[in-house]
Amino acid sequence: MEEMLSVLFRTVVMFLAVLLFFRLTGKKDLGEVSVLDVIVTLIIAELAVILIDDPEMPLYRGLAPIGLLILLQRIFAYIQVKNQKFRDLVDGEPVFLIRDGELLQENIRKQNYNIDDIMLQLRDKNIADIQEVDWALLEASGTLSIFTKRDNKPLSLPLIMDGIIQHDHLHILGYTSEWLETELQKHGIADSSRVFYCSYVNGEFMTQKKTLPNDGFPVITGIAIV
Repeated sequence: MEEMLSVLFRTVVMFLAVLLFFRLTGKKDLGEVSVLDVIVTLIIAELAVILIDDPEMPLYRGLAPIGLLILLQRIFAYIQVKNQKFRDLVDGEPVFLIRDGELLQENIRKQNYNIDDIMLQLRDKNIADIQEVDWALLEASGTLSIFTKRDNKPLSLPLIMDGIIQHDHLHILGYTSEWLETELQKHGIADSSRVFYCSYVNGEFMTQKKTLPNDGFPVITGIAIV
């Protein structure tokens, strides 16, 4: 009986530890979980099983590495926010699989995709033929974003997020960081790090500036189409 109570207690502790991890990641949906989160989750799950199965093992010996993993995940998540190259290395970057009704064979091969995979996802969105697709973008999360020609919507990706230039998005849209800096200067923005959000659609910039008040948190000053 005492051993059973110990196992139940350890199970509750491990449940709370895993719950704490997912709360700290700030995710709202399992589809948003990154590769880094999956790796940490698998290791935590394995540690939890070991700790539950071995009542003789002190709790601190199982909780200590779990705490370290949660700390490492938070540190890496912070680096991902601040360093785009590190983020692309860990999570990958969005890749076009279809553009203007044409399959991009090289990209498909690099992503280990095949035509059956693509057609399945097209059918899930009630799209009968590839020719109906304006563009399809494989997101870093593994989700395939699809826009059809009948949607009549231009492709738009953030060029700047929280002061960081999105070089992969610029590459996808066919622009360069030099072009972006020049265009921002034309509109009176000398420092891209002061831009909270920026996109470019149909020849128009949308910029949302940020400021740093005394508490150090960014405050949105407004949206301006320039």
